[in-house]
Amino acid sequence: MPLPRGVYRADHVGSFLRPIAVKKARQDFANGRISSSELRAVEDQSISTIVENQLKSGIRSITDGEARRAWFHFDFLKQLGGIEIQGMIESSARASDGYSPPRLVVTGKLTYEKPIQVADFQYLNTQIKSTAAKFGEGNTYATPKVSIPSPTMVHFRGGRAGIDIDSYPDLDIFFADLATVYQMELASLYEAGARFVQFDDTNLAYLCDEKMRKEVALRNDDPSTLPRKYAQLINEAISKRPDDMTIGIHLCRGNYKSQWFASGGYEPVAKVLFQELNVDVYFLEYDDARSGDFAPLRFLPENKIVVLGLMSSKKRSLDDRDTIIKRLREAAAVCPRGLDQLCLSHQCGFSSTEDGNDLTEEEQWEKVRLEVSIAKEVWGDDLSK
Repeated sequence: MPLPRGVYRADHVGSFLRPIAVKKARQDFANGRISSSELRAVEDQSISTIVENQLKSGIRSITDGEARRAWFHFDFLKQLGGIEIQGMIESSARASDGYSPPRLVVTGKLTYEKPIQVADFQYLNTQIKSTAAKFGEGNTYATPKVSIPSPTMVHFRGGRAGIDIDSYPDLDIFFADLATVYQMELASLYEAGARFVQFDDTNLAYLCDEKMRKEVALRNDDPSTLPRKYAQLINEAISKRPDDMTIGIHLCRGNYKSQWFASGGYEPVAKVLFQELNVDVYFLEYDDARSGDFAPLRFLPENKIVVLGLMSSKKRSLDDRDTIIKRLREAAAVCPRGLDQLCLSHQCGFSSTEDGNDLTEEEQWEKVRLEVSIAKEVWGDDLSK
């Protein structure tokens, strides 16, 4: 059975370390020293390099590295009408420096003001075509991937208290409106030529953590029924996508300056995740014991793919090749179709926020090259099969 369009045996979540030039330009823009067009020109140049490095490393699912974003989710979500960023999240899950993420609140009716990722996708697609052509006919196949935050990100951390009750006295209407704005963005992306969109979702993984499940209960949500509610939300958000658009979802337990925020195996959400969520491919964090064992993969239907995040983007050292191959085969023993249903990646991106994880750009690309090499050893040279 062929892999879904845009999915490869050596794959990745999406973000790469922000080049120094981008960080400086973003700071200059924030301080009023350069214009938005000047900032975008710096981002453009950096994305061109990021695309080239992906192709040189053997990666064929190509992103812009999220070089235009400060966070994997806020830069997107704040462009929806009715959403604002106010203050910081109150949670026990804080970074070692005490930092807590900003807090999203819904202050009015959700509206779709304009296409959010279309211009970025168009630039990425142009760069892929022009850059891939430099490497010759054998390297021209590649797929642009657009990573956007899951719609669950609008609800999970705030719950009912984070949604204006005058605008949404009925939360069912809120979830319906949220799904609708996502339908509109997916339609805009499809019209622009995008055929692979990945939802980045921390919340289904956070619902595997006992401490976070207790926090959910304290704000009067039920952690046992919320996974199904989120699956219904995501299913409605993607319900109008054309048949030739691949949808993936990435589950993450936190990725900030090489730190994590949640623990717990996938068992509490596994049945809903694999059997009720209508996506094509799952990108699952599996780089250490915090993610639990592979037993939840028994729920995986035969027609779906899991990209196993066995390798770590959080540490500077390279993963052990033999260990990764051994774990791939252990996971395959649980899957209905074995290795044929699996691909390989790092557990998350290298820079979910502009701060980035604790490693250098060269160490990052060395890790990517190792991943591609391992995938070729396991599945053969053609990573699209």
